[in-house]
Amino acid sequence: MADGTDDLTDLIALMAKLPGLGPRSARRAVLHLIKKRGQLLVPLADAMQRVGANVRECLNCGNIAAGDICNICNDDRRANGEICVVEDVADLWAMERSQQFKGRYHVLGGTLSALDAVGPEDLRIPRLLDRVTSENVTEVILALGATIDGHTTAHYIADQLTDVTVTSLAQGVPVGGELDYLDDGTITAALRARRAL
Repeated sequence: MADGTDDLTDLIALMAKLPGLGPRSARRAVLHLIKKRGQLLVPLADAMQRVGANVRECLNCGNIAAGDICNICNDDRRANGEICVVEDVADLWAMERSQQFKGRYHVLGGTLSALDAVGPEDLRIPRLLDRVTSENVTEVILALGATIDGHTTAHYIADQLTDVTVTSLAQGVPVGGELDYLDDGTITAALRARRAL
């Protein structure tokens, strides 16, 4: 322990658990952090300490927040009657990057999955149903993945919401996409979602 190798081993093992990092990438990252101790390692450790102490899930929508309620839920300008339902916070952030959606969000925390025994009560679906009523929601936009579990979740939510307009994001050919490089499912979705020019 005196030479710090156990601490290094622990740090590498923890870093290797991060998405996109395996043991080799984690070792490289840790070595880089040690080389840049003053510029990266110490500030990173401090930032992680602050995030661990202060950041939590928004009690209303499930977004990441520095308090009990996130900035989006606290913004009265976004109380326009629209809620965009996403699977996780990364999806919310992707939607926000587009700067096109001006309503509020609801993070489910996953999708329904019979195989993994994930039911509606395991997600934030009951909270969504409460919000639709209490926030006078007029439209729920389902921005879920084009997977079997995503479609199952979307259909379940749509069945529960009978007094509100339920829409979903369009699916199909991406901007700049070439048909030759697309999978059959994407082409099928694009064909079904076609519209007049």
